[in-house]
Amino acid sequence: MHRLFPFLRWLPEVRQPGVLRRDLIAGITVAAVVIPQALAYARLAGLPAVYGLYAALIPPVVAALWGSCRQLVTGPMATASLISAATVAALAPVGTEAFISFSILLGLLVGVLRVGVGLLRLGVLVNLLSAPVVTGFANAAALIIASSQLQDVLGVRGTQHDFYLQTVWSIVQQLPAADLPTVGVGLLTAAVLVALRRRTGKILIAVVISTVVAWASGFHGAVVGTIDPGLPSFQLPHIDWQALPALLIGAVVLTVIGFTETMSIAKVIATRTRQSVDPNQELIGQGLANIVGSFFQSFSVSGSFARSAVNLQSGAATGLSMLVTSLVILATLLLFTPLFHYVPQATLAMIIIIAVLGLFRLEPLRQAWQVSQSDGAIGLITFAVTLALAPQLQWGIAVGVGLSVAQYLRHTMRPHVAYLARHPDGALVDAEAHGLALDTRIALIRFDGRLYFGAASFFEDKVLEALARMPDLRYVVLDAGGINEIDATGVQTLRRVVQDLQGIGVDVHVTRVKDRVYQLLATTGLASLIGEDHFHDWNQHALDSLWEKMEPVYRAHSPLNVATSEATSGVWSI
Repeated sequence: MHRLFPFLRWLPEVRQPGVLRRDLIAGITVAAVVIPQALAYARLAGLPAVYGLYAALIPPVVAALWGSCRQLVTGPMATASLISAATVAALAPVGTEAFISFSILLGLLVGVLRVGVGLLRLGVLVNLLSAPVVTGFANAAALIIASSQLQDVLGVRGTQHDFYLQTVWSIVQQLPAADLPTVGVGLLTAAVLVALRRRTGKILIAVVISTVVAWASGFHGAVVGTIDPGLPSFQLPHIDWQALPALLIGAVVLTVIGFTETMSIAKVIATRTRQSVDPNQELIGQGLANIVGSFFQSFSVSGSFARSAVNLQSGAATGLSMLVTSLVILATLLLFTPLFHYVPQATLAMIIIIAVLGLFRLEPLRQAWQVSQSDGAIGLITFAVTLALAPQLQWGIAVGVGLSVAQYLRHTMRPHVAYLARHPDGALVDAEAHGLALDTRIALIRFDGRLYFGAASFFEDKVLEALARMPDLRYVVLDAGGINEIDATGVQTLRRVVQDLQGIGVDVHVTRVKDRVYQLLATTGLASLIGEDHFHDWNQHALDSLWEKMEPVYRAHSPLNVATSEATSGVWSI
């Protein structure tokens, strides 16, 4: 029952003392934040401002009822709005009925994809987006979003070009023609947001102050204008079959990016509140929010980090807080829309700029570079491609994912292989890393990776390399502690290597093999071929067994028994 109706887990808690009060306070507080943001993000999506309120009305409640994170706030988001606008703009001019229709249809497609992925329990697919890819894309998106608002802050209009950077340059060239009152309103909004950056209601306060100042001073710049009061009507999205392929690409990007952001938020909340989060259930909740929302004229929505943080800090205990937020927005749509008529467009633009600049972070890319230069390079390339090819944002994600997968395959196909020798502290360590000599009769090889079809040939090459350079080789000891998986190709390759070595009189021993790997070796008969007595729990056990077959004087001087540097030995080293 809880699987079908997740809200039944927290619904009884509403009766507990204090829970209802906490959710009421949190819901009202979040509404004060989401209303001005919703108006701004609707503009970013290329839609009339009222559609932001539509997106903040129904979807948050549905997501709260069918999601797994109690304090997660769903609604219009900056990145999602940008991707939505970029996707739909290729099909219809901004501001037309067709543009609005396609935006709503895109939300429906996003919902269907998310529900489908969740029902199939494929939430793990989001792991294809590595942290550097997400950071690179988010940084580029933040700059694109912020620069897209420049024309509203400056009071000018740029020329549309195929590439977004060209459009931005056309706006920059019009700086001398900037409307000073519009710039002043934008700067006033920024000043209030910065001054009150630690206040929960800073966005609403900035909107009120800038609107009052603009109205009192006779501001003649662009304003939100008339927002017709009333609730969104229930209607099925119009499906244009010819537009579906193009919309589907954007829906996939929105599904992946949106879910990545949502799960990162949910995990932070789960850590702080010690609750369990189910990624697949969250996908279903987010998907249903988009599907149901599209029936009430909502565009694509996703989890919001900032609003979720406000919800959590305000004391929200259950998903009921989202119902309270939606009720406040419902009242706003019915009674208070005339209040937004004089809100300057520059104010909403500056709200977006300040919000998204907080998403721009260089530190994660720097850390990625420190960990792995290839990881850092992938993040930078994702950033550059996303920025250069905007508004076709999907190419940034595609390139980033492609490079990440290629890097992963390269690492798994050529895993680290260590030839072990005795360290002065007594441990068996990587001889190359520590400048140690190798034994000439015993090759102790540690393979640090999956022995699967992609790495099987590399494994065989490494064994043959030792054989070619060690003419006196009599024993090969395979340290299998790093092999956590082996497939049919791996078994066949290992069998061939064992048979070839045995054919020339080289004995094979295996140490530290994992149970699941050993079971496969036993099932396929490879364990019998190697010899049951040739499997050892530890490397030292294997060495003790082999040294019993050798003369004591050799054991006494073996690099596997006594630490020997390369410089003082005459034996082969890697």
